[in-house]
Amino acid sequence: MNLRISLFLLNIFLFPILLFSQNTDSEITTSELKKNIGFLASDSLKGRQPGTPEISVAANYIQSHFKNSGLKFPKDKGYQDFELVTGVSLGKENQFFFNGKYGEIAKDFIPLAFSKNAFLFAKMTFVGYGLSIKTDSIKWDDYKGIDVNGKWVVILRGHPELSKSDSKFNEFSDERSKVLTATDKGASGVIFVTPVELSKSDELMSLNYDKSPAIADIPVVNITRKMMDTIIKNDKNLSIAGLETEINKTKKSNSFQLFEKLLIKTDVKLNKQTTQNVYGILEGNDPILKNEYIVIGAHYDHLGMGGTGSGSRMPDTIAVHNGADDNASGVAGIIELAQKLSSIKNELKRSVIFVAFSAEELGLLGSKYFAANLPVKSNQIKTMINMDMIGRLQPNDPYILISGTGTSAESEDLLNLLTKKTKIPLRYSPEGYGASDHASFYAINIPVFSLTTGAHEDYHTPFDDTDRINFEGQKEVLDFAFLLAKELINREKSLTFKESGPKTDAGRRSSLKVTLGIMPDFSGQSDKGLRADQVTNGGPAYKAGMLKGDIIIAIEGKPVKNIYEYMSRLKQLQKGQLISVDVMRGDKKVVLLVQL
Repeated sequence: MNLRISLFLLNIFLFPILLFSQNTDSEITTSELKKNIGFLASDSLKGRQPGTPEISVAANYIQSHFKNSGLKFPKDKGYQDFELVTGVSLGKENQFFFNGKYGEIAKDFIPLAFSKNAFLFAKMTFVGYGLSIKTDSIKWDDYKGIDVNGKWVVILRGHPELSKSDSKFNEFSDERSKVLTATDKGASGVIFVTPVELSKSDELMSLNYDKSPAIADIPVVNITRKMMDTIIKNDKNLSIAGLETEINKTKKSNSFQLFEKLLIKTDVKLNKQTTQNVYGILEGNDPILKNEYIVIGAHYDHLGMGGTGSGSRMPDTIAVHNGADDNASGVAGIIELAQKLSSIKNELKRSVIFVAFSAEELGLLGSKYFAANLPVKSNQIKTMINMDMIGRLQPNDPYILISGTGTSAESEDLLNLLTKKTKIPLRYSPEGYGASDHASFYAINIPVFSLTTGAHEDYHTPFDDTDRINFEGQKEVLDFAFLLAKELINREKSLTFKESGPKTDAGRRSSLKVTLGIMPDFSGQSDKGLRADQVTNGGPAYKAGMLKGDIIIAIEGKPVKNIYEYMSRLKQLQKGQLISVDVMRGDKKVVLLVQL
């Protein structure tokens, strides 16, 4: 059954519910919260996974409420479509052939999710853990004196100190970094083998999508130790377990050529779907200030049926992850605020954009897309209020955690005044970056307030159900959110933005010893370089002449296609080092010299 027919049938089935949902009260009420969360978190919507017919039903439900509240919709009728990769699957052309024998897909070998689709018949080189590191604390090169040009490289997963949780090898051992190193050395393909210390049962890696469509330049597969032992014994009479033990014990590289050829063909399919943000506009009344906007948002997607790679904390359980608190509670909140603010629209000076974001659970994709494709100019948006998980106010320790309180000069003073009008204690977190949609607005220099009542044991499990919501507590949270929104809408002067902490998760990575001083495009949606979304005044890149919008395509002559390769390149650099950075500025290539 195609998507349109599925949507049609689902909407017919849900039509009476949609009609009933529009009998609304302008006040914030627990009965409406219960009704809206009950619908969005129902089993019938199957966890609101992006790209499914069920999340489209949720989108229509939200839009019907926005319409009923009198919100206005632009040309796109309040739906902002965007494409995303929701997962990966095996194609039909995966092949493995060695010395007259065929390997079986998903039993003897499997491509990795970020593998290039390719056919490679070549000799092999064993390169231990596939590391090439030269830092103050580590000097290790599995590629020293060995020719891997045009060959398969066989690499052990992990590193030689897996028993040490604080090993200095940890930051260099991920598969993407090792594949990038192999590519730099001239290899044409990578074969990962799992050492005994990681898996005694010799299981293949799962074909898990890592939430980035960035694809390697070469084919990448995982094969079993049993299969690799057959190949090595045919040539060297060695075993993977024996090699692993020797390298770990001696802490020395052990790389060597294998003279047999191996044929592998990889075929991995990216599963692409279309999803949408849903938004509407409530126009203000002040002749001047109505051209300024406050955004009030919440994400409406969740984890679907769960499973491996979904983000579920119970990945072995396939069941509806209803997401009542995460984040039907936030969506019910913006529906209620839209109704209440619309009822006093004649009192509002600034305009308000209400938006329900999709694909937050896949990496804030919806809010990133919205922030990059705003319905108004970005300098017209003065503040963003985000609500994520506001339904579990704890009776024994009630509080609202508000993140982003350091992102404007006035935020804390404003909140301190509002505390006199609410019984719920407020806790402040100054940083603008966080694991929710406000981060996408902070990244483009907009002050943010993100409200939550905190995590709980049902978070990202099938037990986050409607019957566990504290509706009276949620109403108190929304009464405060209304006060905050009204203050921001009607204050004479807009808030003054200021930076408060890093603007992306990349800025938090303590393993990086150096930085260029940029805010990179962290969405990972391009494979043609890494865009500098912001260049920090006075930072290394700024001093070298890098501009906002420059696209980094190489560091020290080595290609950079995406955020993963950018991070891997930075790991290899030292403080004080003078490096070359190639950028595309429009259609012109510019080479910058950056002093780290």
